[in-house]
Amino acid sequence: MFTLTPHQSEEARRAILDASNRPEVHSAITSLYADLQRQIDLRRPKCILSGRCCRFEEFGHRLYVTTLELATFLHDLQSSHHPIPPSSATGCPFQINNLCSVHQIRPFACRLFFCDSTSTEWQHEQYQSFHTRLRQLHDSLQVPYYYLEWRQALSLLLTSEF
Repeated sequence: MFTLTPHQSEEARRAILDASNRPEVHSAITSLYADLQRQIDLRRPKCILSGRCCRFEEFGHRLYVTTLELATFLHDLQSSHHPIPPSSATGCPFQINNLCSVHQIRPFACRLFFCDSTSTEWQHEQYQSFHTRLRQLHDSLQVPYYYLEWRQALSLLLTSEF
C-alpha cells in the first residue's frame, strides 16, 4: 500500500473536508452513482450477500477511493450521524455481521464489486469507464485528486475534527 507523507496526508485531508462541504461535489457524485446504478440494473450481476467484498485480506483485494468519493461519503456519513469506526486489519470497518452498515452511501468500487464470475469483464469495463469520469470530475470541480486505499483514507478522516 502506498503511504502518504505527513504533508500529503494533511493536503488530502484538507481536500476531502473542503470538498465535503460543496453541494456541487455531492450532486456530481450522486449523479455518477445513479448512472452506475442504471448500468448495474441493465446487467443485473448476482450478489450473494457473502460479505467477501468487505474482507480484503481474506479475499486478496483492496478498495481504493478518490477525493470526491471520500468527500461525498463524509458528507453523507455526517448527515446520517454514523461514526467512523476504528480501522480493521482484515477488512472494511463498516461491515457488521457480513453486511454493509453504510450500504446506501458506499463508495463507487463497493457499488461495482460483485461475486458473480460471469460479470468480471463487465465490472472491469465499468470501472474503467466510471473511474475516468471520476477523474474528469476532479478536474472540472477543481478538487485535488487522491487515490487512496479505503482504510488509509478512513484513518485520515478519523484524525480530523468535523
